[in-house]
Amino acid sequence: MSIWRFGRGLFERRKDELDEEIGAHIAMDVQARMGRGESRQEAEAAARREFGNVALVRDVTHSQWRWNRLEGLLRDLAYAVRVLRRASGFSIAVILTLAVGIGSACAMFTVVDRVLLRALPYKDAGKLIEIHESGKRGPLQCCAPYLDIQEWRARSHALRQIAFYEINRVRVSFLEEGSGSTHVSAQTVSANLFETLGVHPALGRGFQAEASSGTANSGAVDPKDAHSLILSDAVWRTVYGAQDSILGKTVKLSGESYTVVGVMPRGFNFPLGAELPVVWLPLVLGPTDATRVHNVTPNYGAMGRLQPGAKLSEAEAELKVIQADVAKAYADPNDREERTGISLQRYENSLVSDEVQKALLALFGASALLWLIACVNVTSLMLARATARQREMAVRGALGASRWQIVRQLLIEGLLLSGCGSLLGLGLAAGMLKLFEHGIDTQVGLHSHFSVHGQLRPNLTVLAGLLALTVVSTLLISIWPAVGAARAQIEPALRQGAPQQGLGRAQHHTRSLLVITEIALSLTLLVGCGLLLRTIYALKHVPLGFHTEHVIVAQMTIPSYKFAGRNMTTELYQPLVDRVNRLPGVEAASLMSQVPMGNTFHMEFSLGRASNSVEDVRRSEIRAEFRAVGPEMQRVFGFRMVRGRFFNEHDTATSQAAVLVNRAFAKAYFGDERDPGKILGKDLVSLDSKRHAQVVGVFDDERQVSVAAPPRPEIEVCIPQITPDTGFYKGAEGVAMEIAVRTEQRPTAILAELREVMRKASPDLANSKFTTMDEIVEDSFGSQRLAAELLEIFGGSALFLCIAGIYGLLAYLVAQRTREMGLRIALGAQRWNVMSLILRQTGWMLMAGLAVGLVLAYFGSLGLRSFLYGVKQDDPWTLAAVTLLLLVSGLAAAYWPARRAAMVDPMEALRAE
Repeated sequence: MSIWRFGRGLFERRKDELDEEIGAHIAMDVQARMGRGESRQEAEAAARREFGNVALVRDVTHSQWRWNRLEGLLRDLAYAVRVLRRASGFSIAVILTLAVGIGSACAMFTVVDRVLLRALPYKDAGKLIEIHESGKRGPLQCCAPYLDIQEWRARSHALRQIAFYEINRVRVSFLEEGSGSTHVSAQTVSANLFETLGVHPALGRGFQAEASSGTANSGAVDPKDAHSLILSDAVWRTVYGAQDSILGKTVKLSGESYTVVGVMPRGFNFPLGAELPVVWLPLVLGPTDATRVHNVTPNYGAMGRLQPGAKLSEAEAELKVIQADVAKAYADPNDREERTGISLQRYENSLVSDEVQKALLALFGASALLWLIACVNVTSLMLARATARQREMAVRGALGASRWQIVRQLLIEGLLLSGCGSLLGLGLAAGMLKLFEHGIDTQVGLHSHFSVHGQLRPNLTVLAGLLALTVVSTLLISIWPAVGAARAQIEPALRQGAPQQGLGRAQHHTRSLLVITEIALSLTLLVGCGLLLRTIYALKHVPLGFHTEHVIVAQMTIPSYKFAGRNMTTELYQPLVDRVNRLPGVEAASLMSQVPMGNTFHMEFSLGRASNSVEDVRRSEIRAEFRAVGPEMQRVFGFRMVRGRFFNEHDTATSQAAVLVNRAFAKAYFGDERDPGKILGKDLVSLDSKRHAQVVGVFDDERQVSVAAPPRPEIEVCIPQITPDTGFYKGAEGVAMEIAVRTEQRPTAILAELREVMRKASPDLANSKFTTMDEIVEDSFGSQRLAAELLEIFGGSALFLCIAGIYGLLAYLVAQRTREMGLRIALGAQRWNVMSLILRQTGWMLMAGLAVGLVLAYFGSLGLRSFLYGVKQDDPWTLAAVTLLLLVSGLAAAYWPARRAAMVDPMEALRAE
């Protein structure tokens, strides 16, 4: 208010100075004339006559001031505030409508900016590429062995550098400090990875490259640097208090000693998407890196940086030629077929899957559609208000206002409304972002897909987008009414005796067209919402193959380094399960490396090839889910056995090794064989050099990854039979494990006791994450559920705006046609005839809008095909239900204006005119 008063006082002071100057000029002329003998009265009359029109001089002089335009804008703004304050109901309706549209668009743009548009914390991130070897089954996720990477590095000219790193989806380590430990994610990287990313340590140095590797800048870490460690800025600050003296100190990571040699800059992270603070370890090559043997030679993730001026297509073409020669070095024909090609993509594109990109863009499109519906609704209201203010605008024009001044006045009113709507929409956007962030946090695995960490909040880019959206909204809602008001004829509006003017045919058709557009756009949004709701309904009724009720799951991070040289099964797992089984209310408890549809630790199993026969080649291509489970797991989940038996207490480390497979594995093993029992007794795997495991049972298929994904082949081993000498021990027991508990009561009722039992088993297990199987199943819906929830909000808002638009149009029409309705009733029309007149007008607008909307909905639903399950994009039941909903809602919105028209008193209506 002080700025406003200062500006107003400045302009008023300049006006006073001008009046004083004019008065002084006239007074001097009067004094001169009186000096020549004229009387004061004659002198004043002559002086004013000679000076001319004082008001005209004031206006002409005032128009030459530099701040005249600013003064005019402030004057129009003050007038707009007074006008909108008097029409408070209209202003509130417009502001709320715009807030819904602008808020939804702002929220989704924030997410899109954070996930798809945010610049990576690397130098020239657009030059970074990810490299995958590929074959007949597409790109390999395990990437490439060191020898292949070295061939690329030595022969490629389009790539400036190639770095590599160890691929670990989950590698939680324990950084020990004092008497406790901090969970961190340890990533093993080559010596040149940070240089390839274009980022250098803020403190200290990076890893030193091996000087005698035989190839310049090979990326191999010097063995003398094998026990070095680099901290992220987050670990440096939270664990070590940002002390510069940390460099050179020895710290313990999962029981091993490392020397801190560097600290990375704030904001740097690799790999992106890590939920825990990160530390980096050197990747020291071993003897197996000099081979190309299947299941023996380590495979690494590889990324490179393009040379200045080089294109991605050029690098890919060059590496394909190189890889054709590299593949010849593989002795195994199957390995050779799997590595004949190369697949390149920009690193920034690899961080977000195509499914997530489509989901975000679809939601962003839906929010833009809702914003457009809001603008159409407000435009309709603004046209109605402009029609009601025709007499006011005519008076302004008659008093000398130009067409531009009238347009400017209405544009300022629109800008004021849009600005208030944007401010309120920013608050709504913050609430929607909280909902979106909560949806990601509660859905297992979505963090890794969306790469959203920390709080979602609008930044400068989003605020600039919000400003642009405010301006565009102003133009959309104001230009049409403003131009129409400026071009209106002045004389007919001034000649009217009544304060209201009826709608012309063109104006009536314009407003009807806007309502039809609003109905069509609303139907498009509602159809998408309906299809996703049908999808969620179908997913909830898919047979899972196991029971989920009253099952609680604890996701444990295993401190395996504390059990080095000991058997974790006998010293940690079995005692823990025994104590949990003794808890009151526990029916059964068992361990599993990963529960069905979990997303904590994934292992894949493939059979070896005994010969090059057709059958052996086909079976070697089987990729199966691998799980280590306890003998009580069937009691917890209720898996149904098709043939044979489940694990039991007799399956121990000294008994015959046993494995289980599912029906899908048996079918894949025998090809088209329909009898899964034939696989019983087969030797599929070897637990160690002395024990061959036989298939003792076939269980029915269950959903392993998500509800929508079909069952995959699966093989299970028994945890009590896994010992430190077993090949599966380190992978199955030393990384992560989950314990599933079936209770007689609500799962949360035993949460405190369960946490205490785990704390007593190992203090590091006290921070285990607890969830229920019902929540895991719900979370497996992933982006489908999140999209459905947001589309419910968008669709509900669109329906509300559509109903409000229909009601607003008809209410205004009834108010404008009061005299006509009264005259019809006075001439004998029945009241139901008047109601049917309004309802018929509503009916044809609804039918036209629904017809156009069905066409738009069909094309719009094509973008949702990848999210649908159990329902087609042109599902007739969904289209019919949504169409009926809009039809009934529209007629309900028309009922009250129609009833008001039918209740018009003809005498009062005619007397008012």
